Amino acid sequence: MMSVTSVPERTGMLWWRATLDMLPLSISVIPWGILCGALALQAGLSPLQAQLMSLLVYAGAAQLSATTLFGVGTPLLPIMSSTMVITSQHLLYGFTFRRDVLPLSLRWRASLAFFLTDEMFAVALKDRERSGHFDPAYALIAGFVFYLFWNLATLVGIAAGQYIDGLDSMGLDFAIAATFIAMTIPAMKNLPMVAATLVSGGTALLTKPLLAEIHIIVSALAGMVVGYVLHRMRR
Repeated sequence: MMSVTSVPERTGMLWWRATLDMLPLSISVIPWGILCGALALQAGLSPLQAQLMSLLVYAGAAQLSATTLFGVGTPLLPIMSSTMVITSQHLLYGFTFRRDVLPLSLRWRASLAFFLTDEMFAVALKDRERSGHFDPAYALIAGFVFYLFWNLATLVGIAAGQYIDGLDSMGLDFAIAATFIAMTIPAMKNLPMVAATLVSGGTALLTKPLLAEIHIIVSALAGMVVGYVLHRMRR
């Protein structure tokens, strides 16, 4: 079985490094978490239910979509389908780290799977590229730090949403775009990555009016195909 940490001093340093690496994305997502908490209350959820969404579901875009659909009386099946579509990129994240996590125990794999978000994936992947190997303890700590920030932000949104009207119209959703831009730009280091990003973004803009339900999947697939073809051509 794979050893995760061996020296206490290393564990302390690992906590600091993972926390500092995740801190910028954790701070940038605070307005998004506040918005999720406030919108959950507006959709009819109780404060406890709204907080449990972040504690148990732990998926920002899916939470926003689910609470919006719930607020207009959408049945459970469409809500679940929408959640699956929005979070489908996590399958790709899992495949990326598949070989790295196979030697780990089920407990470790389940923990990493729960804390796997776009932000944790970006930070853990960058660390793997930097060090040459995947560190599950680093990834788990980074994911846990982000989880704490997300839930604290949701709590603030729940508290503020009970006393401040119109939080959803204050432009807090800018954090969604800002967070993904912050994760995407550093990864654009070569032609396949730049092309995949531009094709995905362009396809999303073009297909949204025609394929509103699946335009994200279509644009992601288009970007991956272009990136893969260019990567193979370079090799």
